[in-house]
Amino acid sequence: MTVPPQLTPGGRRPRSSALPVRPVPVRRSGETVPEPRRHPSDVLPAPAPQGDGAPAKPRPAVTELRLSAYAGLRRTRIPVGPLTLLAGPSGSGRSTVLDAYAALAALGAGTSLDKVFPDPVACVPETARPDAQQRRGFRIGCTVDGPVGPVRLDLAVQAEPSLRIAGERLTWQGVTLLETAQRDPGLRTVQATWHTAGAAPVTRGPLPDTQLTTALLPLRVSGRTVGEQRVLAAAEQVVVALRSVFACDPRPAAMRAPVPVSSGRLLSGCDNLADVLLRTRTECAIRHGMLVSAVREAALRPVRDVLAELRPDGTVEGLLDRGEGRRRTPLGRLGDGELRHLALALVLLTGPGVLEVDQATEVPDAYQCLTVLADTLDRDLDAGQLRGLVDLAGRAVSRGHIRLIGAVRDPAAAAGAAVEELTVVDLTPDGAGQG
Repeated sequence: MTVPPQLTPGGRRPRSSALPVRPVPVRRSGETVPEPRRHPSDVLPAPAPQGDGAPAKPRPAVTELRLSAYAGLRRTRIPVGPLTLLAGPSGSGRSTVLDAYAALAALGAGTSLDKVFPDPVACVPETARPDAQQRRGFRIGCTVDGPVGPVRLDLAVQAEPSLRIAGERLTWQGVTLLETAQRDPGLRTVQATWHTAGAAPVTRGPLPDTQLTTALLPLRVSGRTVGEQRVLAAAEQVVVALRSVFACDPRPAAMRAPVPVSSGRLLSGCDNLADVLLRTRTECAIRHGMLVSAVREAALRPVRDVLAELRPDGTVEGLLDRGEGRRRTPLGRLGDGELRHLALALVLLTGPGVLEVDQATEVPDAYQCLTVLADTLDRDLDAGQLRGLVDLAGRAVSRGHIRLIGAVRDPAAAAGAAVEELTVVDLTPDGAGQG
């Protein structure tokens, strides 16, 4: 696949040496590994043709989550599609999977380890036994597909006796592009090794053990050689995919009262729904019309429009126009299911410009894809509301700019939705991680 210029650092291609240089494989800590099947100094793919006939470049997106040992899940692989439903009863690990994804997203955005895992011991499997140094931890990882192809990120975190990243590995086509390991438990650093493929096949250096090394690479690697360009392209693909995440859990109790006029960006709990409706209704008539249609299809009573009006005290209130001369219904009078359905529909029909999300501003929007994490997606929704919401999500993800991972108890409740991109993952003990 072609690496778009926005994801590939600049730098001239190094001149080929007259003398052949035998590449030195990166060795894992404590063991010897054979030489990789393909070395990153191989020629980069030829640029894709430009113009109207050029194929669309894939947006970086997570296609698999791996919870090797995390909380109550072990050896669990979660396939992730454009629209993914995590199904299973209470205690099956649905929220655990979403928490792991959110943690990887925060690390990809450069958040420090202690803020991502405020209670790291809770992430350690109960059956984990400490080693001779009384160390315990957990392992998570993901695969990100995009312009450079599938890239694997695997992370080992030490939770006890101190919180630190014990090891990290970035892999592309069987080649370890980046690897970190602890060399001295007394130092708060890890030894990082990444491919250079220039005069020196690899480069080594100490990096902090409190942040994701993959997210720090653009600050340390110049991209002067083909190998460094390959490492940077893979790292940036992972970072762009991970940090474009919006965790959403609408709270009906906080959505009923009028709210002050503010930024017009939707919060994670959708507390400021009325303020966002005031903005979106005037910005895009087509998107607002789709929202009204979704609400109308799921409502038991007629709905003509979804409004937001300014009150004399300076606050804004959300309303439903019932039509036919009826009085408008304030959102505060709606049921919990109606409010959650309205809020989730608005999330799926908007984007990073409306949602309160930290997106990679240095990368064009055409190369980014927002992932919405919706825990207990089916809470307070009846079968018709859930089916309509899944159908709306299917239409939204087909445009390629947004993805959805939702947790539900019974995937059969969404049966009948005309969705081709739907992936259902059964997390019950007999089928954990099976799509």
